[in-house]
Amino acid sequence: MPSQQALVRRPSPRLADGLVTHIDRQPVDAALALRQWEGYVQALRDHGWHTTEVDAADDCPDSVFVEDTMVVFRNVALIARPGADARKPETHAARAAAEALGCSVNEVRAPGTLDGGDVLKIGDTVYVGRGGRTNADGVRQLRAAFEPLGARVVAVPMSKVLHLKSAVTALPDGTVIGYPPLVDDPAAFPRFLPVPEEAGAHVVLLGGGRLLMAASAPKSAELFADLGYRPVPVDIGEFEKMEGCVTCLSVRLRELYA
Repeated sequence: MPSQQALVRRPSPRLADGLVTHIDRQPVDAALALRQWEGYVQALRDHGWHTTEVDAADDCPDSVFVEDTMVVFRNVALIARPGADARKPETHAARAAAEALGCSVNEVRAPGTLDGGDVLKIGDTVYVGRGGRTNADGVRQLRAAFEPLGARVVAVPMSKVLHLKSAVTALPDGTVIGYPPLVDDPAAFPRFLPVPEEAGAHVVLLGGGRLLMAASAPKSAELFADLGYRPVPVDIGEFEKMEGCVTCLSVRLRELYA
């Protein structure tokens, strides 16, 4: 089985009806969104990733943001319990997909809520955003699931964005990157690098120093290139209108097989 696996999910034709919390609603072109999603998936494949489609959920407008359905650490997939009730049905098919890939499956139970987009893994350190969609009991259950596997779980306050990974992600060397106006506490991270654009805070590590990132952050791409990385830009403009970014469009499962 390939060492780099990613779960993806085809966008709902109702994408424009999805939830927005920190930005103004804008018109969304569903046909263009589908083409952009296909380009995103192809970029993963072009860089050595095997992609598996989670069954579509056309009645769930936000379902393309499949990262929110689970958190994977080592061989365990913790199935999320989304903080928004409208998104709770998204997890059923995602769980089936994780089981089919051989994950050991656990799940967040009421009253806990947890969105996968609130979790940033850097080695064995697991940062979890404590904010609008993830509550204290969700953090407790994540800690209970992953600390026995060797994780160090660190809760991070956040109030300015939808999810923790809307504010920060990390470079291959573990440096956390973020757009300062949207980061509540940069000091929560041992190494923090400010980026000049909001979209520049979001990267997916493709391997070999390659960074999948939004085409809407050219200045950040230039910064990363100067640091010796290889940006791989993709246009995800329709998803950015719905508070989406490159991380939330897939669940990366490299940890299972590395």
